[in-house]
Amino acid sequence: MSSPVPLRLLRLALGALLIALTPAAPAAPGGEPIRIGVSGPFTGGSNPMGVSMREGIRIAVDEINAGGGVLGRPLVLLERDDEARNERGAQVVQELIKEGVVAGLGIVNTGVALASQRFYQQARIPVITSVATGSLITKQFLPPQHPENFVFRISASDTLQAAMIVEEAVARRGLTRVAIFHDATNYGQLGREDLERALTEHGIQPVAVERFQLRQADMLTPLRRARAAGAQAILTYGIGPELAQIANGMARMGWHAPLIGSWTLAMSNFIDNAGPNAEGARMPQTFIQEPTTTRRAAFLKAWREKTGTERIPVPPAAAQGYDSALLLAAAIEQAGSTDGDRIREALEDLRAPVEGVIMTYDRPFSRTSHETITDTGDISMGEVRNGQVVFAYEDDRRRAARQ
Repeated sequence: MSSPVPLRLLRLALGALLIALTPAAPAAPGGEPIRIGVSGPFTGGSNPMGVSMREGIRIAVDEINAGGGVLGRPLVLLERDDEARNERGAQVVQELIKEGVVAGLGIVNTGVALASQRFYQQARIPVITSVATGSLITKQFLPPQHPENFVFRISASDTLQAAMIVEEAVARRGLTRVAIFHDATNYGQLGREDLERALTEHGIQPVAVERFQLRQADMLTPLRRARAAGAQAILTYGIGPELAQIANGMARMGWHAPLIGSWTLAMSNFIDNAGPNAEGARMPQTFIQEPTTTRRAAFLKAWREKTGTERIPVPPAAAQGYDSALLLAAAIEQAGSTDGDRIREALEDLRAPVEGVIMTYDRPFSRTSHETITDTGDISMGEVRNGQVVFAYEDDRRRAARQ
């Protein structure tokens, strides 16, 4: 007769069986961390965009590291506040390069991008611009003067946005007399040029063009000029605080003309500072905070868990930051290397689709195009309703649900 199995051995055997039947968790990434630079305005008037972008990048990197990292190594973010200042942006990028980053993410303001990304280019380090929208950003280092371009972008260029703004005012609403209000930064100046080109394509010239400074409080004088010129709508290129001054000034005048502008009309400091006067403002958006797909629902859940808040200050900035990190990780994995040229080549020829929040990216870049968004059909028109940005048109919501 066989001897009874000792209880201790039986427990060990059962434990081994349970381990064998349990699905293996991804191995924790080890080895030397891969350093990624992240820069943006984390303080000041542009900070809702910068903070939203940074949190989106952090969420993506947490997920990547939880899944085993990239090349079996963890990603680590080196974050710097560029304060939305051109000279500070140039300084922090140079610091990041000295600290050994293999790629860059971020950059919110067009002027900062144009001043700082040249250092990534000179160091042959790829940078994916997560937020800045100036049309020149990916065209600053083109052949033949620059055989390779290390600057990529995931946000919608101002050329596309201006076309949508004008389409909304002219084609959808039938307005022919519009005023342009833009700030004095590179972003505002270049945006004005894009708006004027888009209006010219419709055979229209603005009845007034008003330039304002950052932190300018008095918008009544330029608004009175625009109304006296017969403006039927105000088209804007600026950021939240000054845009709120425009909306509040129009309300004080009792002027109810439509306010249509670039994506920054979705900034929390526009909506909060303008309050009820923000209602009805419309702007192009790459992402609207609605769970239109399971992927977006998962991202919004991750945002709540990571930040402890429901509201994303600037939803497109958060989604674009998240997706830019995913694309960079996919390129490093495909390259099998952290060498800048190898990463750039992989970005220009990503072979596996990357499922992001804004879209599923199927070969998003090429050697001749470093823009993920090349058509207005990939952008929705948003509208401020009840203090939040929603889809202005049901067709856009249905299309977003299919992406």
